[in-house]
Amino acid sequence: MTTIKTIYTFLLALIMLGCSAQPDKKATLAENIYDITINSIDGKTVNLKDYSGKFILFVNVASECGFTPQYKELQELYDTHKENLMIIGVPCNQFGKQEPGDAKEIKSFCQKNYGVTFLITEKVDVKGENQHPLYSWLTKKEKNGVNSSTVKWNFQKYLIGKDGNFVDFYYSITSPASDKILKHLN
Repeated sequence: MTTIKTIYTFLLALIMLGCSAQPDKKATLAENIYDITINSIDGKTVNLKDYSGKFILFVNVASECGFTPQYKELQELYDTHKENLMIIGVPCNQFGKQEPGDAKEIKSFCQKNYGVTFLITEKVDVKGENQHPLYSWLTKKEKNGVNSSTVKWNFQKYLIGKDGNFVDFYYSITSPASDKILKHLN
């Protein structure tokens, strides 16, 4: 009888220990990207939930960067896949001060030089203490639920699935027409 009581006490202790060791489920759930807003280059509020059901490719862009010709590839990608893809260019001046223009200059540059019709946002910080909440979500696993990263340079890309879940990120050297990106869109 003492052996059964000892085993019972031991099992009860294990069960109680297991219950108390369970992680807080709320702390492990990713935040929802559709709750984030950002302003367009024209100052209008962009609700990301408007793009639910489409892939979203976020790209921190700059007008005076060696990767700036990727605007052309981004526009071609958008033209080809706009039924199920939204590209959102996010101007940033944190890398080599390569996006010095104001909203009007950035918008004019994109349209005049590359015929950009996809969404361009206000200029924001993509890293550091003034990091925009969008980039906080894109770069922190505790927010996106998948991966942490650091924005290394202009034209780094972040792909979000049709369901709003983080898919992957791609460094500047990855072409917008890369199979790494296209495999998700096709």
